[in-house]
Amino acid sequence: MEMRYQLALACCCLPFAAWSQEGEVVVPESQCTIALPVPLMVDPNAPAVDSSTAPVNVQADTSRAIAGESAIFKGKVKLTQGNRAVTADTAEVQQLQQRVTAQGDLVFQDPQLTITADSLEADTANSQATLTNSKYWLHGQQVHGDAEQLELTPDNDIILSKGTFTTCPGEEPDWELKADKIIIDSEEEWGKIYDAQVRVFNTPVFYLPYMTVPVSDKRKTGFLFPAFSTSTKNGVDLKAPFYWNIAPNYDLTLTPQMMSARGVWLAAEGRYLHETNAGQLNLEYINNDRLDSLLKNDNRYAYAWQHTSYLESGWRLHVNYSDISDDNYFNDFDSAISASTDNQLSRFGEASYFQDNWNVAVKVQDIKVLGDAQDPFRVMPQVNYQYHLPSFYGAADFQFDTELTHFSHEDSNELKATRWHMEPTLTLPYQTPAGGLTAELKLMQTLYQQDIPTNNPNYDQLDSFVSRTLPQVRLHGQINFERETSFWSNSYRQTLEPQIQYLYVPYDDQDDIGVYDTALLQDDYDGLFRDRRFSGLDRIADANQFTLGVATRYFDSRNEELLRLSVGQIFYLADSDVTLPNQSNQIQQSSSAMAAELDMKIQDDWFFTGSLQFDTDGGNTNKSEVSVDYRPGRDKLLQLSHRYVPELAINETTGEVTDINQFGFRTTWPVAKDTYFVGNYYYDGNLSRTIETFAGIQWESCCWAVRLTYDRHLNTNYNDSGFTDIGQRDSYDTSWSLTFELKGLGSSGPLGVSDMQNEGLFNYRQPYYLRN
Repeated sequence: MEMRYQLALACCCLPFAAWSQEGEVVVPESQCTIALPVPLMVDPNAPAVDSSTAPVNVQADTSRAIAGESAIFKGKVKLTQGNRAVTADTAEVQQLQQRVTAQGDLVFQDPQLTITADSLEADTANSQATLTNSKYWLHGQQVHGDAEQLELTPDNDIILSKGTFTTCPGEEPDWELKADKIIIDSEEEWGKIYDAQVRVFNTPVFYLPYMTVPVSDKRKTGFLFPAFSTSTKNGVDLKAPFYWNIAPNYDLTLTPQMMSARGVWLAAEGRYLHETNAGQLNLEYINNDRLDSLLKNDNRYAYAWQHTSYLESGWRLHVNYSDISDDNYFNDFDSAISASTDNQLSRFGEASYFQDNWNVAVKVQDIKVLGDAQDPFRVMPQVNYQYHLPSFYGAADFQFDTELTHFSHEDSNELKATRWHMEPTLTLPYQTPAGGLTAELKLMQTLYQQDIPTNNPNYDQLDSFVSRTLPQVRLHGQINFERETSFWSNSYRQTLEPQIQYLYVPYDDQDDIGVYDTALLQDDYDGLFRDRRFSGLDRIADANQFTLGVATRYFDSRNEELLRLSVGQIFYLADSDVTLPNQSNQIQQSSSAMAAELDMKIQDDWFFTGSLQFDTDGGNTNKSEVSVDYRPGRDKLLQLSHRYVPELAINETTGEVTDINQFGFRTTWPVAKDTYFVGNYYYDGNLSRTIETFAGIQWESCCWAVRLTYDRHLNTNYNDSGFTDIGQRDSYDTSWSLTFELKGLGSSGPLGVSDMQNEGLFNYRQPYYLRN
């Protein structure tokens, strides 16, 4: 049971406008926009000018002047110098001293800010001014406040004495910073605040001797505000992040997290961005985790590197590498590298080169599987070459694909192999708006050199060298019909799209080939028209079959699709005998499962999606997914869903069959003004247990937001016994979380309804499909 409280006061690398970023609930602009007290007298987009060299122009009802010395103006006084303007009841211009004073109903404006004050004293030669009992508003920002004395420096900085600072609208803001001194740097676009009180509803809640806050989207080096929490798992928990703005295209965030029950956990995230490449590096480490008694080495860590380069002359480079000290790392720590629901880490590097008609790529890949599952083979390396020549002979297209792959394994008692595959293809396409017909002829040649371990009886049937040659013939045709129709006094456009495919691949016994990157694919509607039953190349299924499918769509007068229904099935002219080892996935029946999919807009706010794979020979459902969504408006959602997949997998150690029979409910709904509720509930009908219960309520205004969430879900836990303890498997994690945000001072992350929908084990998805 975990109880977590978090106070997120500020984040110095976030702009004040951060609270309106995508994914958050944004209160309408009319409620949150801070209005200026007077109309603009200057153009905020005007180019900068040197006001010290510009003449002072004055308009007034009356004036009294001494030539060459001074002038006094009264009644609707307006002074302008360059792109600055002052209005007041009275003003005096001292020409010799180059000074201006003004009093009474005073307004000062330049392109950056508006100030109202009791009086003003300005040095026009040095572009310096001092205002008393002033209020200020920054143009283009939500920043405003007041000060006993406000000084405008020659560098256009603002210095406030005994001032306030807030981004909350209203004469009495919900929160504000009250400080002895505030310096707003116009060049750095940051505010430096000394001896500050954070006041909420005019009550001091926090004191800071020094802090910096952004007044634009610029980033700045400095400590981010700490986050506090307590839990039975971590004890007293304190985060104190530090942000280092190394350069405009480099930054680093260091986050030490002190947990009384575990120790000190340190996380670092570095980012870089260049014209042709970008990347991110994450490092996480804890020394001597006191709660982890299962590891022989208590030093726990995780690291990851992501990099992408788009170089000149067609070169591309992608790298994604990560590793962790132990399988339970993501279950125990809130890592930025991966989530607790992820059960594997994919590590790969790829360099590719693209030209008009061909491309080549070199790739290495390794997958780390968490738990007791067997690690897959490593790709060390793989070279791919693709060549495409349209209109090779008349209307025929030619394509040549080849792949050279070396498979290795960390277990010395496992297979190692080198595979060379070549696949020339001739395609004769004929396409019109009314339909099309494509004829395809392919020759698949594969060579295997396999290093077979002598002391592993599972591989006795394999051969060291295998050559496999298979031709493939494929014909695919589709016709598009269209008509105008109507029902319930409404007009619609309906399409009917039948399609047919014939596929022939002769049989070849492939039991002498190991399985390195191959698995059985699902037969959803689109999958019925594939030319492969297996992913990868280690098994190419024999085929002599027809696929028949038909889809129909309905469109309204605005060309919006209201319904799409697809139904298809494969009809086998001969059995398919190629199978994976220790699996009975030969085809010895007249037809495949019938695949159907339906997407439908029932009414304006109601949506239905469903897919079905039904075995017409055995009368069994192989897979079904259905969801009903009610979405009457923004941040209003109700979703009911069900997913069923029998015998999805079999545990080779325990023999246990894993099914998916999952019921789900999600909702997002406003329960009061500016108050939203988000809830998820998922139930395992196969094992009669709750998978997850999540509920969150959030109140949000222009000035602040507060969120309370409850989460209870099945706990993933890998241990040395192979994750077979039923008690551990059925254990739950339960947590409460309270987060508070003062908008404009930033936060540890966005607080919004969409953000809450992404919390928990299952994110909101529509349609709710499981695909390959």
